[in-house]
Amino acid sequence: MRLTVYSDYALRMLIYLAIKTDGLATVGEIAEAYGISKNHLTKVAHELGIRGYVETVRGRGGGLRLARPAGEIGLGEIVRQTEPDMALVPCFAPINDDCAIARCCVLKDVLHKAGDAFLGVLDGYTLEDLARSPKPLQSLLSIAETP
Repeated sequence: MRLTVYSDYALRMLIYLAIKTDGLATVGEIAEAYGISKNHLTKVAHELGIRGYVETVRGRGGGLRLARPAGEIGLGEIVRQTEPDMALVPCFAPINDDCAIARCCVLKDVLHKAGDAFLGVLDGYTLEDLARSPKPLQSLLSIAETP
């Protein structure tokens, strides 16, 4: 399984917001902390806001924060929302259903089970699990600790 950069950025943004416990974070601040593209991260923030994971506060002193408690945000849920196509092989997509052995292919069933297992493992974790020990992450991302 391979996740897109989009999903990676979404997960990184959510982790950052989960461990930043004192106020709001800006897209620029998060992009700088991770050394990633601010433009790409802005698109991710917008979608996470539309989907109800991130709350945006506009204006001077505005920024982002989690819209729900980290314990209510499942990793499998995030990946399902941010991955446009979970097809492991081309024959999973109905448009590419021209495989000569599709009707009796055992590999297709095995790969479906593998994909379900991948998402099943992610379903067992929440954003809170990723942010359970925030101090090392805060240090690496230069997030000041709250007193």
